[in-house]
Amino acid sequence: MRLALTALFAILLVASCRPSAGGGEGRTDSRARYFEIVNDTTVAVINPYTSRRDTVVGGSMDRFVFMSGSYLAALDRIGCAEMVVGMSGKKYVSNAYVKENAVEVGYDANLNYEAVVNLQPDLLVGYSLSSDDPAYAAKLRSLGVRTLTVSDQLEEDPLARAEYVRLFGALTGRLHEADSVFDTIVQRYETLKEKVKDVDPVKVLINVPYGDAWYVPGGDSYMSELIRDAGGVILGSKEGSSESSLMSVEQAFALSCEADCWLNVGWADNLSQLRDLNPLFGDFPVIGRKVYNNTLRRTPEGGNDFWESGSSRPDLILEDLIRILHPSVLEEGQLEYYVEVKD
Repeated sequence: MRLALTALFAILLVASCRPSAGGGEGRTDSRARYFEIVNDTTVAVINPYTSRRDTVVGGSMDRFVFMSGSYLAALDRIGCAEMVVGMSGKKYVSNAYVKENAVEVGYDANLNYEAVVNLQPDLLVGYSLSSDDPAYAAKLRSLGVRTLTVSDQLEEDPLARAEYVRLFGALTGRLHEADSVFDTIVQRYETLKEKVKDVDPVKVLINVPYGDAWYVPGGDSYMSELIRDAGGVILGSKEGSSESSLMSVEQAFALSCEADCWLNVGWADNLSQLRDLNPLFGDFPVIGRKVYNNTLRRTPEGGNDFWESGSSRPDLILEDLIRILHPSVLEEGQLEYYVEVKD
């Protein structure tokens, strides 16, 4: 299956990563909320907190420094991973080329400004967790480095996150290729979603405590949309909200009595490790049903490709979830990001 998917996308890519002739601006079917394609070579990013628009003219960029692996995955979708010359946390990424060849530039307050400047990037792409640009952005601009702050991590629609391939398509002059890649992902996602539209929803317990806090994604969140599109429903999720809520282990135990499946169980590779996280987990009834984790592509250093390449391949994640929640719906095949947690 993986070979077949690779072949499918190889048809859409240009081996030499040549610029395309253009096309793709003016579309009315955009999923993304926080960027727009202005024309073949220009994008506008929208600050989700203030609605401020920042316009960037690209078209021929071919040297990038990235602060997140999701940008790398989007660029890799159009076959241009070699354009990443600098990477934050490169030891955690899954992309073999970038892991081997990119320069580590550090993190946020510990950014290595000298390394970034020496790389002479066309653009450094980062993110912010507030209405303000990251602290390093002003310093970099004063040093002559162009920066762009994007908010793909706040897109709740899984296909909206995948659409950021179009942003990088425009910046590199490859919007036509990016449109083709994105359209194929959309078509495949919608076809898979259609296969479970009439099924009875499978009840899902999700996550484990992080520290002392057990977070449950809101009903309008990224994970909730993926699981809903796969024919499932997250127990304890607040409908109409994209914000996560908190629940206690005791509340989770009550939900586990009715759950059909438990997903995304931290770093547990087996049920013994899961029980070690909390003695009560051994009494959760759902343990005797289905438990799966999204760590099949975990790297030796502790990275997780689910959040890297998975951000731009929601169709593969959706297929995994359908195989887990409704295994009789699809023909036999292997999982791409998920792995069963068992003794």
